Amino acid sequence: MKDLLQYLDASPSRFHAVDNLKKLLEAEGYQTLSEGTAWDLTAGGKYLAVRGGSALAAFRLPEKKAQGFMISASHSDSPCFRVKQNAELAGPEKYLRLNTEKYGGMLFAPWLDRPLTVAGRVLVKDGDAIQTRLVYVDKDLLMIPNVAGHMNRAANDGFKYDPKCDMVPLLGLDGEKGTFQAIVAQSAGCKAEDILGADLFLCPRQKAVVWGAADEFISSPRLDDLQCAWGCFQGFLAAKESGSVPVYALLDNEEIGSRTKQGADGTFLEDVIARVCAAAGMDRLAATANSFVVSADNAHAVHPNHPEYHDATHRPAMNAGVVIKHGVRYATDGVAQAVFASLCEKAGVPVQHFANRSDLPGGGTLGLISTSHVSVNTVDIGLAQLAMHSCVETAGSKDTDYLVQAMAAFYSASFREENGRFILD
Repeated sequence: MKDLLQYLDASPSRFHAVDNLKKLLEAEGYQTLSEGTAWDLTAGGKYLAVRGGSALAAFRLPEKKAQGFMISASHSDSPCFRVKQNAELAGPEKYLRLNTEKYGGMLFAPWLDRPLTVAGRVLVKDGDAIQTRLVYVDKDLLMIPNVAGHMNRAANDGFKYDPKCDMVPLLGLDGEKGTFQAIVAQSAGCKAEDILGADLFLCPRQKAVVWGAADEFISSPRLDDLQCAWGCFQGFLAAKESGSVPVYALLDNEEIGSRTKQGADGTFLEDVIARVCAAAGMDRLAATANSFVVSADNAHAVHPNHPEYHDATHRPAMNAGVVIKHGVRYATDGVAQAVFASLCEKAGVPVQHFANRSDLPGGGTLGLISTSHVSVNTVDIGLAQLAMHSCVETAGSKDTDYLVQAMAAFYSASFREENGRFILD
């Protein structure tokens, strides 16, 4: 649990989330590959590749020729506010505010009246090249102030927030033009005039915490989906060698449809598999047929104050195990359910099931999107949590360990189909 808390606190943006895992993998002996050069892979080798700074794929080649791939895919992004290019808003009065836009299907209200800062990356002049630098302004920099109840009498009566008005963060008073750029440049260790581009996002200053009468809960920003990202990662590292290539993928932009070069609707995962097959002498079509994908993205726990929002017979609970997701928005079918549940049973991991209430369609995942590029058996899973898409979310403190155990068993196995029989080796 301590390692998860540290990872959450150290990953205020998708770029940090990927960079932190990259450093951990390199410390474990993984070689970083460039997509711009040929890949020379050897049996027993450990490798990783990064695309766009916010997506990562890591894999190991077994000593013997592999029959397929065992893949997990999570996402690095979370709903938040993105800082616009011309960020500073002068006024009204002496106020200096920050111009932002919403990213993903976020809950607005929790962002109000809490300390915020910015995190992400800047692109900086470096001679004739352009260098990426990660940014986290380590101070209570911003706040989105509520309107007093005396003035907004509808505040507790279903008030509708206007993102261009109600959700604009306050930066300071009497600020000169360029104040924000100077703060970012100082954090990046460069001159303001050397910043050529930026991808910056608001993030809460709250640290990840364990709480509850018996320490049952964990609350943190970005639990969706860094909790699954971390659990799958730890399972990937802990797994034994099998007859398949284990692949760990952390993809970006799931919250806005995945339609980017580093998202599930891009070709990153497809390209990695193709290059591994070419370098390792694997028949790509046969290897794909003998592969399996776990799409890991958190699930909805039954809400303590609104249990009526859940389906009558699918009611996941926190600290009760991994959740298998079912429905038209998910990739899970009977085969995928049976295979993954069988692996969990062997690992001693409890399994729950989720389906949306029939009149409340939920959000999708990267599972269905990724299968349009890598068409393999896929199961959608997650860990039960509350307040999904809030800036601070809550989950069970025991469930990450369940996911680690399940994914270690998954990555230690191989999958193949023979005339309608599905075999786990």
